[in-house]
Amino acid sequence: MRKIMKKFLNEQILLYKMRTGDVNAFGPVYDFYHEKIYRFVYLKLPTRQDAEDITADTFLKAWQYIQEKKPIHTIQAFLYQIARNLVVDFYRTRGITLESIDEREIVIADRTDLTLEEKMTLKSDMQEVESALRKLKDAYREVIVLHFLNELSLKEVARIIGRSPGATRVLLHRGIKTVKGILGEGR
Repeated sequence: MRKIMKKFLNEQILLYKMRTGDVNAFGPVYDFYHEKIYRFVYLKLPTRQDAEDITADTFLKAWQYIQEKKPIHTIQAFLYQIARNLVVDFYRTRGITLESIDEREIVIADRTDLTLEEKMTLKSDMQEVESALRKLKDAYREVIVLHFLNELSLKEVARIIGRSPGATRVLLHRGIKTVKGILGEGR
């Protein structure tokens, strides 16, 4: 509880500084959440460039909103809500359906601890998982990405998607079950 309170107070201090125009206060927020927001939108968009653009727009909109001194409860939920809305807008303005998205190549980070064979196996496994995630209903995919890839608690995920923790837990369970079925592990 103490750790959560400290995080909340630190966020409130940063929000106060940003509202007063302190650009340097936005740096730690950007540094901490940039990769998480990118991962969140990456699986929802057709290309890396689109994911990068949406991620950048998320932080730009957040800064603009903060400068208008509008109320924000938590920075984390606020950023995810902006990113989520931008993804919806992305598809709405282009008239694209999720079914029309092509698979994209997954790049394995340069890791010196892996052999070429291990890298190929990892890439293949990641492609299978990404393909399975893309076949999920958006609600399932969103909960799985937020909880497992972005390492958010179920309570935090519930706040971001606007559902109760119980309903979020059910979505997560159903999503995992569906992924296992797609990957052939649910039998």
